[in-house]
Amino acid sequence: MTYSRPRGTHDILPEEVGRWRHVEDTFRRLCALYGYEEIRTPIIEPTELFRRSVGEHTDLVSKEMYTFSDPGQESLTLRAEGTAPTVRAYLQAGLHAVQPVAKLFYIGPIFRFERPQSGRYRQHHQVGAEAIGSADPAVDAEAITLGAHFLHELGITGEVLHLNSVGCPACRPSYREALRDFFRPHLTNLCQNCRRRFDTNPLRMLDCKEETCRAINESAPEVQAYLCPDCQAHFAGVRGYLGALGQPYALDHRLVRGLDYYTRTAFEFKHEALGSGAQNTVFGGGRYDGLVEECGGPPTPGIGFGMGIERVLLVCERTGIELPGGRACPEVYFILLGDEARMCGVRLLQKLRLAGIAAGCDYMGGGVKGQMRRANRGGARWAAILGENEVKAGVIGLKDLRGGEQKDVPLESFIEEVRRSH
Repeated sequence: MTYSRPRGTHDILPEEVGRWRHVEDTFRRLCALYGYEEIRTPIIEPTELFRRSVGEHTDLVSKEMYTFSDPGQESLTLRAEGTAPTVRAYLQAGLHAVQPVAKLFYIGPIFRFERPQSGRYRQHHQVGAEAIGSADPAVDAEAITLGAHFLHELGITGEVLHLNSVGCPACRPSYREALRDFFRPHLTNLCQNCRRRFDTNPLRMLDCKEETCRAINESAPEVQAYLCPDCQAHFAGVRGYLGALGQPYALDHRLVRGLDYYTRTAFEFKHEALGSGAQNTVFGGGRYDGLVEECGGPPTPGIGFGMGIERVLLVCERTGIELPGGRACPEVYFILLGDEARMCGVRLLQKLRLAGIAAGCDYMGGGVKGQMRRANRGGARWAAILGENEVKAGVIGLKDLRGGEQKDVPLESFIEEVRRSH
C-alpha cells in the first residue's frame, strides 16, 4: 500500500463500530440518569490552556502534546485531555452564572504523543464526566459511583477502586518538603524524570512507572499525615458517602494523578485483566478545586474523571464479555432480475426504508444464485425476488432465509406484508 495510518492510531472498522456505539450509548444513558448533560468542545484549543491548567512541568505538557502554529501564528494544541477544555467552555459560555452546579459529560478523541501500548494510542477516545461548582464530598462519591455503575452496566466486574487525598494548596507545601527530604539521599538511584520532578513537583515522583523508583517510593512519607483539618474532613466525608453507597475501595497512599490541577480526592479504578503494576488502570479522576480560577474564572470547586474507551473494550475482550454490536444487516434483501424489475424494486426498496425497515439490494448483478448467496452472507432475514415474470404477474417472491419458506405476495400489499413479518 502507498499509505498506512499513523503510528499509534487505529481504524475502527464496521464490524467494531457496533460495540463502540453500545459503549457510548450506555455512557450517555447513565449520565442522563445522574443529571449530566453532554458537551462537545473543539479538538483544538489554545496551547496556553493546557500549559496553565495541566502544568508546565507535567509529562503531558512537556513531552506529549501535539502543538502547532496555525497560519495566523496562534499556537494551538490537539485536545490533550478533556477537563480543561470543558472548564474553558463552562467559563466562556457563562455557565457559572446560570447553574450553581454544572454537571457535564463528553465523548471524543484525545491526542497524546506517547509510546503506543496495549489499549493506549496516540489518538484514543475518552468518555468523561465533570461536576463543577460544589465542594460537597457527596459529589465526589457520585462521580466515582457513576464510573463504577458504567463499568457494571457493560458487564465488567472485579475492578478495584484506589482512593487517596492529595491535599490542597494550604497543606501540600509541607508534604512536598517532606518528600524532598525523603528522596534527596536517593537521587542518584532515581530515573532522570524523577530527578527533574524533585525540583518541579515531587508529588509526581510517586507516580513514576520505573521499577527502581517504585521500589524506593514504597517507603516515602504518606500524605495523610500532612493533610490540613479541612482536607482531612473532606476525605472522611468522601469515604463516608462511599460506605453509605456500598462502594468498596482500597486506600492507596501512593496514588497521585499525572496532572497538576488535582486537589484533595484522587481515584483510579484498576483491573487485573490489564496486567499488573502501573499499566492496569481502567480510568481515573479527582477533584480540581483551583482549575476554574486558573483558567480565569472565580474560585470554583470541581471534580471529574476521564475513561479511555479502548481500555474499557480491552477489559471486555480479556474477560470474555461480548458487547452488543456487529455490522448493520438488512431485514429485506432485494434480488432483482432485468431492467424493469430493477426499476420497480428500487421503488419498493425506498418505500421500505421510509417505513423504517432496513433494506438493501444487490448492485453487482448476476444470477439468482449469486445474489442469494450475498443476501445470506449479509445476514438478511428475507429475500425479495423480483424478475420480469413477477412484474408482469404483479407479484414479488418473499423468501424466509432462516426457515426456507417462499411465497408470492401482491406488489400492492408487499410493504404491509413485510411490516407484519417484521
